Amino acid sequence: MTEVASRCGYVAIVGRPNVGKSTLLNHILGQKLAITSRKPQTTRHTMLGIKTEDAVQAIYVDTPGLHKENERALNRFMNKSASQALRDVDVVLFVVDRTRWTDEDQMVFDRVQYVTCPILLVVNKVDRMDDKSDILPHLEWLASQLPNAEVVPVSALHGRNIDVLEKLIAERLPESEHIFPEDQLTDRSSRFLAAELVREKVMRQLGAEIPYQVAVEIEQFKQEGKILHIHALILVERDGQKKIIIGDSGERLKKIGQEARLDMQKLFGSKVMLHLWVKVRRGWSDDERALSSLGYRFDA
Repeated sequence: MTEVASRCGYVAIVGRPNVGKSTLLNHILGQKLAITSRKPQTTRHTMLGIKTEDAVQAIYVDTPGLHKENERALNRFMNKSASQALRDVDVVLFVVDRTRWTDEDQMVFDRVQYVTCPILLVVNKVDRMDDKSDILPHLEWLASQLPNAEVVPVSALHGRNIDVLEKLIAERLPESEHIFPEDQLTDRSSRFLAAELVREKVMRQLGAEIPYQVAVEIEQFKQEGKILHIHALILVERDGQKKIIIGDSGERLKKIGQEARLDMQKLFGSKVMLHLWVKVRRGWSDDERALSSLGYRFDA
């Protein structure tokens, strides 16, 4: 019996904000790792999601959405992180949203067209199209724009065609020994994942009420017996934002904590005691030193 060659490589997931990159990663991994919300720019950090199945180890690089707004240091950090992810990867997944094509899609295309590794053009959210015939001319147009790429229509939310996508990825990974242990899911620490889960609940709870100047800092992460104690600080830039997050009689902050705690218990496999505080730290999103202290490092 012929032994199957071991394959391993890095797969960058790129696209403009809100096309479903993190939802796609979570579905591929079979569990929630990357945070998601309907708000653009939910993903801020590049994060690895590792899937090992038999002889294939695919190391997915989830990236912030490339976007035009570049005024604040935080926005510059996210764009630089996404651009850097295109270097030294083995496969690129360029994710777009159905037949929508915006200036920001064009901005991603302008970077992607110069990569030398295989490209898969992932057309997401096709389940939301009322008339499926509308997509055929668009798929043909996309194929003409990137003639070396293979176009793959999917629904990341419902898992449609994801098995086909994974097969195409595996075929394009180089023959190589696996880099990570087969049970490792990510390169990020549990403290980082806890902070991201709290930030996700803030963004989901507040919708358009809070702009993007929200960060989360974990002050304590300690396992005591069967209970994991987590103390998290939610940072905002103005007093009004603090009041909105806390809500009437602290009800909104309580709900954020309840939802984050449930996700943490699933992720960490432990009972969690979560304590949240909200603090005003003015100007943090445009201060490179403050960003670095919160884990947004420009030299990463």
